Amino acid sequence: MAAPLLRKRVPLPPLAAQAIAFGAPLGLSVAARRSRARDVAVCALQMWAYLAEYKSPHDDEGAQLDRVRVRYPIVGDRVLGLGQIPTARLQAALAREGERAADWSALDRVLVWAHWSWFAVPHGALAYILLREPERFPRAAVLTYAVFDLGASVYWLAPTAPPWFAAELARERDEQAPAVRRLMVEYGESFWRDRWGSLYSVFGGNPLAAMPSLHFATSVMAALLLAEVGPVAGALGWGYTATLGFALVYLGEHYVVDLLAGAALTLGVRGLQARAGPPLARAGRWVAALEELAHGAG
Repeated sequence: MAAPLLRKRVPLPPLAAQAIAFGAPLGLSVAARRSRARDVAVCALQMWAYLAEYKSPHDDEGAQLDRVRVRYPIVGDRVLGLGQIPTARLQAALAREGERAADWSALDRVLVWAHWSWFAVPHGALAYILLREPERFPRAAVLTYAVFDLGASVYWLAPTAPPWFAAELARERDEQAPAVRRLMVEYGESFWRDRWGSLYSVFGGNPLAAMPSLHFATSVMAALLLAEVGPVAGALGWGYTATLGFALVYLGEHYVVDLLAGAALTLGVRGLQARAGPPLARAGRWVAALEELAHGAG
């Protein structure tokens, strides 16, 4: 549990510190008997380790910036947008500009809040499944957090600039790039005012964690899992996912190709479940045996 906090202070290779961090949910699975509370705590520890995985590539900002990919998502989105990236088209058609929250349209506010609410949506979907159909929960949690962890590993290998960052970088370097605003931050500054800086520092941490879009990938997974529980839950999940996908592109947070890569990641994880299921089940039995050994010895 301490590894994510100590990663900048202890001279360990980043992968070693990350491996230690992911030992926390495994350790709790042995230290405590299986219960609904333990399930929730294991998920929380998994996300604690994920946050370090997500933020660690940005610990050395200069080294990350030296490796950043900027052009290929722009090229892909220009193809999809028939010559202009969809973000620029949408912002030119729909975006307002103002220093007060009242200056923003209802659409702007709905889309920004849809983006902010993502932090609760994948975990909220799992909580709903745990309460409604707990027998589905282990599989649902494994699929959801596999998307988080596999997606974050790409941020280590290929840091990619989102639209707003590419626009800022082009201005600094006096280069050509599509003119894009970061509407979420503009609205956040006008709505939260002096509190915005502290709020953003909590939820930010790696501006080059864009490809694939885990916002979209995990929302697609949540929608798929909710649809297995019931049609109403599935409709709500897909409605939110569609709204978020539009918001991410319009607000300047992601390219369309980021979303497509996120959807592909989710479908890939789902497609691998039949092959990965048996070895994961064996690993689960080993952990359960360790748990029994630990508590039997006590």
